[in-house]
Amino acid sequence: MTGTDDGTKAGTRGPARASGPRVPAPWVRTRLRAAPAAALALALLVALTAALAAAFPRAVDRYEDAGLRRTLDDASPRRTTVQFFAPRPDLELSLGEGENALREAALRKGYDAVLAAVDKPLVADRAQSSYGVRTSDPTDASDSFLARPSGLPPRVALVAQNALGAHSRPASGRLPRATDPVTATTSEVEAAVTTETARTLHIKVGSVIHVPGLERAPLAVRITGIVAPREPDGAYWMSTPLIREPSLIQLPSDGGTYWIGALLLAPDAGPVLLGTPGKPERYWQVAPDTSGPTAHDVSGLASAVAALESGPGLARIRERVDPLTDATTDLDEVLSSFTELRSGIAPLVAVAAFGAGTVAAVVILMASGLAAERRRGELALVRARGGSLPGVLGRLLAETAVVAVPAGALGLGAALLAVPHARLSSAVAAALAVTVLACVALPVRAAFAHRAVRVHGGREDIASVRPSRRRTVAELTVLVLATAAVAALRRGGTDDAGSSGGSGDQLVALAPVLVGVIAALVLVRLYPFPLRRLAGPAGRLRGVVAPLSLARAGRTSASTALPLLALLTALTTAAFGGSVLAGVHTARDHAALLATGADARIEATHALPTALPGRIRDIRGVREAVPVSVAYRAQARRGSGTAGETAALVGVEPGPYGQLSRELDLGGFPARALRATGPDGGSSGRGRGKAVVPAIASPSLADRFGTAPFSVQLEDDSKVTVRIAAVRDVTPAVTDLDFLVVDREALTRRAARPTALLLTGGHLDGAALRRAAGGGVDVRLRAEVRTAYVHSPLQSGAERIYTAAVAAGAGYAVLALLLALVRAAPERSALLARLRTMGLTRAQGRRLLVLESLPQALLAAVGGALTGWAAIRLLAPGLDLTAIAVAGRPAPGGTARLRTDALSLLVPSLAVLVVATGVALAQAWWTGRRGSVRELRAGDGR
Repeated sequence: MTGTDDGTKAGTRGPARASGPRVPAPWVRTRLRAAPAAALALALLVALTAALAAAFPRAVDRYEDAGLRRTLDDASPRRTTVQFFAPRPDLELSLGEGENALREAALRKGYDAVLAAVDKPLVADRAQSSYGVRTSDPTDASDSFLARPSGLPPRVALVAQNALGAHSRPASGRLPRATDPVTATTSEVEAAVTTETARTLHIKVGSVIHVPGLERAPLAVRITGIVAPREPDGAYWMSTPLIREPSLIQLPSDGGTYWIGALLLAPDAGPVLLGTPGKPERYWQVAPDTSGPTAHDVSGLASAVAALESGPGLARIRERVDPLTDATTDLDEVLSSFTELRSGIAPLVAVAAFGAGTVAAVVILMASGLAAERRRGELALVRARGGSLPGVLGRLLAETAVVAVPAGALGLGAALLAVPHARLSSAVAAALAVTVLACVALPVRAAFAHRAVRVHGGREDIASVRPSRRRTVAELTVLVLATAAVAALRRGGTDDAGSSGGSGDQLVALAPVLVGVIAALVLVRLYPFPLRRLAGPAGRLRGVVAPLSLARAGRTSASTALPLLALLTALTTAAFGGSVLAGVHTARDHAALLATGADARIEATHALPTALPGRIRDIRGVREAVPVSVAYRAQARRGSGTAGETAALVGVEPGPYGQLSRELDLGGFPARALRATGPDGGSSGRGRGKAVVPAIASPSLADRFGTAPFSVQLEDDSKVTVRIAAVRDVTPAVTDLDFLVVDREALTRRAARPTALLLTGGHLDGAALRRAAGGGVDVRLRAEVRTAYVHSPLQSGAERIYTAAVAAGAGYAVLALLLALVRAAPERSALLARLRTMGLTRAQGRRLLVLESLPQALLAAVGGALTGWAAIRLLAPGLDLTAIAVAGRPAPGGTARLRTDALSLLVPSLAVLVVATGVALAQAWWTGRRGSVRELRAGDGR
């Protein structure tokens, strides 16, 4: 048997090595295999950040689109429909040509021309759009069977609208027909009415209604059917509500009333309107498709509507249909209301977005800094061996891109799945920005660190590294930007910023972030000095833990700026965002309280039943029911010949009402302030008008009448003489009106009867209160009024986005703190191991690590709280929370301003201290488990 020198059998030798030069292993594959955990951590960080960044603009698009749809749906079709109308055909035309212009074929041709003039993004809802001919001036119908509320005959409009059968179903009878060609001289036509019109005007199938004729006999309109609308709230019926239900009109002169209704003719019966005095007009109603437009289409929608109202679109319609065609719509006002609300909310959301985005960017930079620090020796050796700087940077970029690009794509895909049906471009741009930052952060950091070839670097703690001129210039630049942003926001506010657009808006949104940046830069420069001064006194203490921890904290790494920047920015954003959300909730609570005057309000236009307060007090959850009488149209005047001042006179029981006012902080007063006394100093008694009654007045009444007595005439013609004894801005019983609050005992028995009950209590049952109050009584709960203020998805969506952004910023801040501690962990572990060989106990080691990390955490916590407070104080005058709080709905209380929220300042700061202490304790415990020998092995690259 033949063998080889290495002992292997002949014939079983492995494959021979290929001759030629050795092929080096690929750099990227080698590096990824050498540090798979670091690559996985970077991939997770990039994927999470890309997903959040891509989801943010899509979530904003989602709630803005929902807000636009809600705005359009809440507006009645009469406001959103674009209506075109033209008078009767030119009188110079022959009678036959005029009749043909009112037939359905001609109207259909004009309808097609109108639809062709509608420009995108405005799209017509063809199913709800309509056209036809109608009498613009309803005429009297003198038939005796028709309803006459005050003896006046009703008036009817003749309407020949297309597709009546497609939008209604016969309740009785059949649809009207026009079998023979209808002309202006036709003596009788068929018509239908809706169920509401038939019920109100007493019309039945077979009824004949006579309409006055123009130079001819009256037109007989025979009712052949009663129809029920298929979609009664659709634009087909509600663009002209008269065709669906009649309207009761009151004459301003004598108060008489009469009905106006519509008779629905066959679509081809339009020419008969030429024989009536009702001034016939052609019309085309374009209902917009409210399901398609998105929020970013609003400007295009407004332009399209303007073109149809008075622009190129209307010019094309006049050219093809009739030169006298005109247009009207309130759709532009509806879109404007949405734009104003969005402009008030968007800057607040941008503040949270910039804050969270800044913290996330800092965390990515910190992660790249951690990787650069871990590979400092390796890269220095490559440079010392002749590696070019571009070559090294290119390889670092390649190995980072291999990890970051797929992770960014994965995060983008997750965002698209989590938040569907929104714009793609903004999400792709956000995810791409995160991916690019993650790819270039490590190469750029390495370029600055290794632009010069050196093997051994010097110390890089704060004690040895001095700020360069470039850093000083950069810090001064940031200071100027922050000052400009704060000044712009204080001067113009978010309303002006949201309406102006451009880079100035972004600078204003960055203002809280820039305030945190300035604080971080200042604190990084200043905080080592007090620590070094404390190191001397601490050295005289017994033990080594305190002086050693202070000395190490005072000589911390020069790269502390990034983690401190992340923490301060996150704390400032969290404090700012928490205060915004707290201010919004407070504004809603206060507005709801002013609107109701208590936790619930029961009110009627007449006196409430005497037994009602007792029944209400027996309901579960009601703590107190305070009765008040309110005369809203009382006239206050000094002297018989002077003009009266309208005010609300509120009669109360001084004790319970005063206590309610004090509890709710709505103009509280002591009960003795309203005790009515007569001329002899005793009680004035009920209804003694000669006595001067003390009253609590609103500021405007106090300014006009002063403290001299004056007379107040109530709605029942009774009078009371009052003297203003105190002035209050608000009172629970009345909202947004001038008021006088007096003792009920001073009023007549009729005027003193309660018209309202103010209830206090918790978890009030609205249904039970309404059952107990009965009919004809208005019951309002404070909780229900508050809920009504959150009406638009713009509000709720912005609040959710704001909360999520603040939470994301807080999470990234914790991650920044962890990265900072992980970066210092090897050096701390080695130090702890060395000290243990010198006799340091485990308890002393734990205290050492906690005390060493505590100064930076305490600095971040206190600095973050102070920076957040300062940012709120600086920016509050320019921030208006009214838009996000009440969404432009009628709400008392004035403008909602930003105020400092103590919980938003303290809770995040305390969380930073807890996390820093917990991580230090965990590190000390883990180091103790590993043992000192492993930490002190020679050759470890620490």
